[in-house]
Amino acid sequence: MPDLDSDIQYLKGVGPAFAKKFAKLGIHTIRDLLLHYPRRYIDYSKPYTVVSAPFDVDCCVKATVLQRDPDRRVKGGRMLSHVVASDDTGILSLSWFNAPYAAQKLEPGTEYYFEGRVGGTLTRREILHPIIRTEEQVAAVPLLPVYGATEGLPAARITRCVQTALAYVDQLEDPLPPALLTKYRMPAKAEAVRAIHSPRDAADAAAARRRLIFEELYLLQLGIFLLRGHGRQATGAPMRPMDLGPFWRSLPYAPTGAQRRAAAEITADLCGETPMNRLLQGDVGSGKTLVAAAAIWFAAQNGWQSAMLAPTEILARQHAANLADRLEPFGVNVTLLVGGMKASEKRVALAAIADGRAGLVVGTHAVLTDSVVFHNLGLAIVDEQHRFGVRQRGILAGKARNPHLLVMSATPIPRTLGLLMYGDLDISVLDELPPGRKPVRTWFITGRKRRDMYGYLEKQIAAGHQVYIVCPAIEENEVDSGMKAVKKYYEETVCPLLPGRRIGLLHGKMKPKEKDEVMQRFKNGELDVLVSTTVIEVGVDVPNATVMVIENAERFGLSSLHQLRGRVGRGSADSCCILVSDNESEGVRSRLSFLCHTPDGFAVAKYDLETRGPGDFFGEAQHGLPTLQIADLVQDTRTLTVAQAEAKALLAVDPSLSRPEHKVLSDEVERLFSATGAMN
Repeated sequence: MPDLDSDIQYLKGVGPAFAKKFAKLGIHTIRDLLLHYPRRYIDYSKPYTVVSAPFDVDCCVKATVLQRDPDRRVKGGRMLSHVVASDDTGILSLSWFNAPYAAQKLEPGTEYYFEGRVGGTLTRREILHPIIRTEEQVAAVPLLPVYGATEGLPAARITRCVQTALAYVDQLEDPLPPALLTKYRMPAKAEAVRAIHSPRDAADAAAARRRLIFEELYLLQLGIFLLRGHGRQATGAPMRPMDLGPFWRSLPYAPTGAQRRAAAEITADLCGETPMNRLLQGDVGSGKTLVAAAAIWFAAQNGWQSAMLAPTEILARQHAANLADRLEPFGVNVTLLVGGMKASEKRVALAAIADGRAGLVVGTHAVLTDSVVFHNLGLAIVDEQHRFGVRQRGILAGKARNPHLLVMSATPIPRTLGLLMYGDLDISVLDELPPGRKPVRTWFITGRKRRDMYGYLEKQIAAGHQVYIVCPAIEENEVDSGMKAVKKYYEETVCPLLPGRRIGLLHGKMKPKEKDEVMQRFKNGELDVLVSTTVIEVGVDVPNATVMVIENAERFGLSSLHQLRGRVGRGSADSCCILVSDNESEGVRSRLSFLCHTPDGFAVAKYDLETRGPGDFFGEAQHGLPTLQIADLVQDTRTLTVAQAEAKALLAVDPSLSRPEHKVLSDEVERLFSATGAMN
C-alpha cells in the first residue's frame, strides 16, 4: 500500500509514463500531488444564459442540445465535430477539432453545462472545445478545480489523479500549532487540503485557501528567520554614537537628504544592542555606495573591520577604487579580494585581513572562502543582494560573532515583496536622486526603424560618446528565431551598420577574465560600442555612455529594463534608452509604453510585480527563496504581516524549533526550503 511519500507512479491511474509527465510539474510523490493546488475553479452553480454570457471570457453556459451535425474534414486535414444547443434566449454553437468522442456523448434534448471562452454574435454564441458536465455531476461537485497542466498531461487527468490521491489526505500531519488554528478559526491541514481540491461550495474553498496561504507564508517566514539567525543575541560588534560631520564635510558635494537619513538610521542600528539587519534600497543612481561608505567610516572610527560583497569582479574593483577615494584619507585601508588576483597578491590581502590592517575588504565570492579570516569583522555589506542567496549572506555574516549586516539593492522592491524576502530586515529607502543626475529619455520603436536608429548611434559616437546594445540570447534559438542572438547580431547587424567603429562583444559564456577585459576596455573608452547580454545589468559606471539600445525588449521584465536603462545617464550629457520590439501584443506595447513614461523605479517595480508576478520579478530565481504554491504577494499582504508576527512570536519562545511539539513544523520548514538548497 503506497503512502504519502511514495513515488507518484504507484498511485492508481498514474504509472511510469505519466509519472514522467507529472515530474515536469515538480510532482514526484503522492504528497506533492496533494499539495499541487488548483489555479482556479469553474463555478457551475451559477451558469449564464446563452445571451447573457460575456464575450471573450471563460464562463459556464447552461443549454439544451438540439442536434449533432455529421463530422467533417476541414482545411489542414483536421476533423471538425459540431453540435447546436439553445435555451430561451438564443443559439449556442459548440465545436471540437479532432475530438469526435466529445460530441458523440451528447444526447439531443438533454440539458448540459458548457464551460469555455464565448465568442460569436449577439444572438448566436459559440464555444470551441467546451468542458461538458451533466446536471448530476454539477450537483455532486458544483465547483470544478482547474490545475496547471503540461504537454501530454491534460487538466482532466490531473483532476482524476488528485481525487484518487485524496484517499491519503488524512496522513498529512498538521504543522500549525493548535493554538493558531483556534485563534484564527482555521481548519486542520487534512481538512483544508480536501476542501481545496473538492470544495462543497465557494465558502468552503475560500476557508481552505485562507488556511493554506497562511501556512505557506508562516513556514516561509520561519525559514527566513532561522536562516538568518540575527537579532536574538547581543551584537558582537558594539559601537558608540559618533558625529558623521567629518565624513560629510570631506565630500566634494553635499549628500542628499535621503542619504543623510539612511546613514542616520544605519548608524543608530550600529549603536544598538542587537546586530543591525537592514536593507538599503534605492533607484539606479541614488547613491547607495556613499551611504555604505559612511557606515564603513563609522565602523572604522569605532575600531571595527568592514567587508563588502559584490556580484562581479569588475564591480568589486570599481567599489574598491571609489571607496578608497572616500576612506583612505581617514586612514581606512581598502583591500581588494577577487578570484582573478595573483597568488602573491592574494597572500598579501589575506594577511592584511587577518591582522586587521585591512579596514575594509571589498570582494566577490572569494570573500566567502574558508581561507578568509577576519581580525574583527563588525560590519558585513552585500551589494546587489538579489544576486546572492540567503545562505551566502549567512556565510558572510558567519565570519564573525553576530556582526551587523547591511544588504543593498538597486532593484526597487515594493514593500510587499520586501517584507517577504527580507523578513526581519529593517528597510531604508533612498528616494532622491543626487543633484545633476539627468533623467534618461526612453523611446519604443519597431525593427523597421532600426536603420534610422543606427544613424542616430553613429552621430552619438561621432560626438565622442559610447553606446550599449543589449540582446536577450547568446545563440540563435530555433524555437524562437525572433530573439536577437548576440553573436549573430554583432556580426551581421552592428558591425556592417557601424563600419570603422570599435565594437566589443560581451556575454555570459565568456570566461570571467575575458568579460572583465572587455568591460574594462569599454570603461576606459577603448570601445565605441558594447554589444552584450544582460551581464552588463549590474552596477558598472561608464559616464561617457549615452545610449542604451535593448533588442527584443518584450523579453525582459520592466524592472530589468529599468536596471539596464540606468547604465546610461551617469555623466553630464543627455542620454536615452531605445526599446526595440516587433511584438504586436497589446499587453507588451502597454508595458513598454509604461516604461517610456515612468522614470520612477519603485513605480516600475510595483507594475512589474502586479503584471508578471514575483517569479519573474528578478528574471531568474536568484533570491534563494522557495517557490510559493498558493500565496500571492500582491493580494496576501495582510496575511503575510500576520504570519510574520506569529513566526517571530513562536521563535521568541523556541528559537530553533527544537521542542518536540514543533517537530512537524520544523520538518515542513525544511521541506519548503530544501529545493533551494538554502537549508543545507
